[in-house]
Amino acid sequence: MTAIDVASYAANWQAAMPGILAVLAAFVVMIVDLVARDRHPGLLAGLGILGMGVAIASAAGAWVAHGDPSGFQDMVRGDRYGLFFTIVICGSAALTLLMSVEYVREWGLPAGDFYTLVLLSTAGMVFLAMANDLIVLFVALETMSVGVYVLTGLMRGDLRSNEASMKYFLLGAFASGFLLYGVAFLYGATGSTRLDVIADAIARRTTEPFVLLGMAFLLVGFGFKVALIPFQAWTPDVYEGAPTVVTAFMAVAVKASAFAAFGRVFSAGLAELAGQWTGLLGVLAVLTMTVGNVVAISQRSVKRMLAYSSIAHAGYALLGLVAHSVGGGAALLYYLTVYAFMNLGAFGVLVALARRGESSDRLEDLAGVGQRHPFLAFCLTVFLLSLAGVPPLGGFIAKFYLFGSVIQAGHVGLALIAVVNSVISVYYYLGPVLQLYLGEAGPERSALPARPWALACITVALVGTVVMGIFPAGTMQAALASFRSLQ
Repeated sequence: MTAIDVASYAANWQAAMPGILAVLAAFVVMIVDLVARDRHPGLLAGLGILGMGVAIASAAGAWVAHGDPSGFQDMVRGDRYGLFFTIVICGSAALTLLMSVEYVREWGLPAGDFYTLVLLSTAGMVFLAMANDLIVLFVALETMSVGVYVLTGLMRGDLRSNEASMKYFLLGAFASGFLLYGVAFLYGATGSTRLDVIADAIARRTTEPFVLLGMAFLLVGFGFKVALIPFQAWTPDVYEGAPTVVTAFMAVAVKASAFAAFGRVFSAGLAELAGQWTGLLGVLAVLTMTVGNVVAISQRSVKRMLAYSSIAHAGYALLGLVAHSVGGGAALLYYLTVYAFMNLGAFGVLVALARRGESSDRLEDLAGVGQRHPFLAFCLTVFLLSLAGVPPLGGFIAKFYLFGSVIQAGHVGLALIAVVNSVISVYYYLGPVLQLYLGEAGPERSALPARPWALACITVALVGTVVMGIFPAGTMQAALASFRSLQ
C-alpha cells in the first residue's frame, strides 16, 4: 500500500486556521442557540468571545513562529501582514460581542442571529486580510458584507434601521460590481488572479491599458468599503440607522479588513504602478479628510458625527499607502490598531448610556453625564481627545507615525494639510466633551441599569488607548515586521 501524503493538505489548513476557527465559533453559537432560544445572550456572547480568543491565539502563535505558510495553491497567505490584521479584526469582534450583551437583551435583538452573523462576518474579514488571489478576496469580501447588511437591519421594527440596511445593500452591490470589473480587467491583462503572478506580469508591461482600468475599478470598490470621498454617501445614514453595536463593528472591523485587502493589492500586487496610484490616493486622502472633518462640525447626532469622523480617519489612514514605504505601511497598521480601541470605546460609551425608547444620540443628551456618570464621561473624553490626536494618547502617536512617513516620502504639503485637518477636528470632538461637563442637564432620567459587559469593553478600550500612546514601540515594531512580510 502507498501511504497518502497529507503534509500539503495540513499546510493549507495551517494558513487558513484563524478563519476556520472563527467559522467554527459561529457554528457552536448556532448550535447552542437552538437549545438556549435567545434566553442566555451572555452565554452566546461568551462562546463567541472564547472563539475569537482562540483565533487570536492561533494567529499570534503563527506570527511568532514566522513560518509564512501559504495554502490552497498560494491563494491564501498566512504571512505576518495577514496575521497582524487577523489579531486586530478578531480583537475588535471580541470587544463588539462584549459590549453587546446588555444591548441585545434590552433592545430585543435576536441574540443567536446577531452573534452568529458577527462571527461569520469576522471569518470573511480574516480571509479578506489573507487573500492572495482576487477571487478569494471577492468571496471573502462578500461573506463579510452580506452579514453586515443583515446586521444593519436587525431592528426589524425600526424604519431607520431598515432604510440603512437597504441603502448599504444597494450601494454595496454596486461597488462589488466595480470590484469584479477590476478583477476581470486584471485577469484579461495578466492571465491570472493571483497577486504575485499579477505583479510579475505588470513588471514586464506596466502600460497595459487593461491593467490601468483594472486598478481604477478596484480603487472604486475599495473606496466604497473604507468610505473614501466620493464613495462615502452611504456612511452617515447607515451608521445612524444601524444598531449602535453594529455601527461600532462596521466602523472598526470592516474598515480594518478593507484596508488590509487594499494594502495587499496595491502595495504588493500593483507595486509597479505606484507612480500612477500614489498621486491619485493623495488627492483622495485630501478630499476625504477635509470633507469628513468639515461636515462633521455641523452634526448634532453623535453617531453621525462619528460617521463623518470615520470618513476623515479613512483619509488619514490612506496616507500610509500614499507614502509607499515600509514605514508608511507600518504606520497604517499601527493607526488601525489604535483606531480600533478608541472608536470601539467611544461607541461603547454610547451603548452604556442608551435607553430603549429614549434619545441618547444627540449632543444635548450628553449634558450632565459628567456629574451623573463620571467614569463614562471620563472615558468618552479620553476617546474623543485621542481621535482628535491630543498627546499623549494613542491617536496622537498614530498620527505622528503617519504624518512622519508621508514627510519622509517627500509629500510635505500633504502632511501639512493633514495637520490642519487634525486641528479642525478638535472643534467637533470638543463639542461632546463640553456637553458632558458644562451642558445644562435636562429633566432627571431613570437610573441606568447595570451594564458590566459594556463597562468591561470600555475599560479594555481605555487601557489600550492610553497604553499605546505611552508605550508605542512594541506595537510599532510588530507593525514594521508585519508589513515587511509583504515585500
